[in-house]
Amino acid sequence: MNRVLIAPLDWGLGHATRCIPIIKAFQLLAYEVIIASEGAAARLLSEEFPEIRIIPLSGYHIQYASTAKGLAWKLFLQIPKILGSIKQEHAWLKKIIEKEKIDLVIADNRYGLCTKKVPSVFITHQLLIKTPFKFLEWLLQKINYHFINQFSACWVPDAGGKINVAGQLSHPKISPTIPVHYLGIVSRMQHNENTLIQFDYCFLISGPEPQRTILEEKIVEMLPNLSGSIVIVRGLPSSDSSLAVSNNTKVFNHLSTSELAKVISASKLIICRSGYTTVMELVGMQKNALLIPTPGQTEQEYLANKLASENRFVISTQEEFDLTKVLDAGNHVVMKDQHIPVFSTNILEALLLAL
Repeated sequence: MNRVLIAPLDWGLGHATRCIPIIKAFQLLAYEVIIASEGAAARLLSEEFPEIRIIPLSGYHIQYASTAKGLAWKLFLQIPKILGSIKQEHAWLKKIIEKEKIDLVIADNRYGLCTKKVPSVFITHQLLIKTPFKFLEWLLQKINYHFINQFSACWVPDAGGKINVAGQLSHPKISPTIPVHYLGIVSRMQHNENTLIQFDYCFLISGPEPQRTILEEKIVEMLPNLSGSIVIVRGLPSSDSSLAVSNNTKVFNHLSTSELAKVISASKLIICRSGYTTVMELVGMQKNALLIPTPGQTEQEYLANKLASENRFVISTQEEFDLTKVLDAGNHVVMKDQHIPVFSTNILEALLLAL
């Protein structure tokens, strides 16, 4: 096998960013990588890998609600569209394997990219999809496994032992019937302990609209009450818009991996969503952080509560978020993780031999 197709889901940028270290590992093993993506994810990966060809592949185009209560209903109404997208990408894959002579398919949460022609791998940290109701969790897991079990293997970006990040999400009581392997912490960034602190607060604003903008507006309103140096990364790789802020605040619409790593390393406290890819990067870099789950996203709410209960991070709901109150209470802690393995080329090489 020497030509691999890597396709991340377009549900936010987290799927694309966690594919970055995986793509680099494939390159180190002398694989020819082809990326399948579109939109913001494609632009991000094109910036990181200008030498890699990107084939257009339509995403699921999930739309979000402006309230937590409305999100579940809006997602439910989009199920037919999602199933249609899965069917279309499955048909697309049949053609592209022949046209591009693909030897291996890596699908990050893209359920339709399974095939019997070549090995196909499904990447996910959500073997269990959290919901407010146990019966619904059971039903969603049955549907989830129906698709996952059509792949050759499932790779989970988390540690396989008791000390892990995703908890029940990545370590459910019942596993898929195909081989499941744990990658360790998959992070595109490394912390430089020698970096001098330049920022008191680093706001990483990310995720789907309209919740990204809602959080951004709340942060901008809060800025006049904060003293010290501030940096905001807006998570808008394709935008040239600007924010009106004071002189003590730097604003970036988007940063490359290397530049973002420098900013995070140079910041005392990170304020961000509790998206899984972001959480993995913070755990890997061992940074202080305040997590704000996206309203209605049960996965982010579960992760935030789990990590707070383990004294790794501080959390706040978006509705109650007030950084000044958090700082007054002295509630910014971090637990040093010394026993969680980190994804490496050696891990990837072993997994490829197992296919």
